[in-house]
Amino acid sequence: MNGQVLFTVLVSAVGLERVAELAVSHRNAGWSPARGGVKSGRDHYPFMVVLLVGALVEVWVRRPDALPVLAWTMLALVAASQALCWWCIATLGRQWNTWVIIVPGAPRVTGGPYRRLSHPNYVAVVVEGLALPLVHSAWVTALVFTVLNGFLLATRIRTEDTALARLA
Repeated sequence: MNGQVLFTVLVSAVGLERVAELAVSHRNAGWSPARGGVKSGRDHYPFMVVLLVGALVEVWVRRPDALPVLAWTMLALVAASQALCWWCIATLGRQWNTWVIIVPGAPRVTGGPYRRLSHPNYVAVVVEGLALPLVHSAWVTALVFTVLNGFLLATRIRTEDTALARLA
């Protein structure tokens, strides 16, 4: 099996992981409004689809050579980012969502990865956005996604911080 096919399998696996996240998010989105949850901001998942598709297009069209040391290092970072993401989901429980939904009276989560970072899930998103394309040396996608993602996350973090400030 060639590197492009293996990369496609990896990106497909990450895509399936996103579907699993959406299922959890949908379940939690149903729980939150019943408890007075208020939605703020917008969903960022369409942007994540652009990363997955962009990386595949770059690898299949530009056909960069995968550098083994870079590929294995970036694959380890992708795995670490997935682990951090699911740690965040587990820590937040029903409060985790792809939307910013604040449930009045719900305690602010300060355990798990939130003990050290305010937005650990976004650390996972940044690492994955850079590392996933670089598994197969798709540096154009890695660079463009990282820059655009920086703008998106700046807005998203402001939205989330504003919403969380209402809990205090």
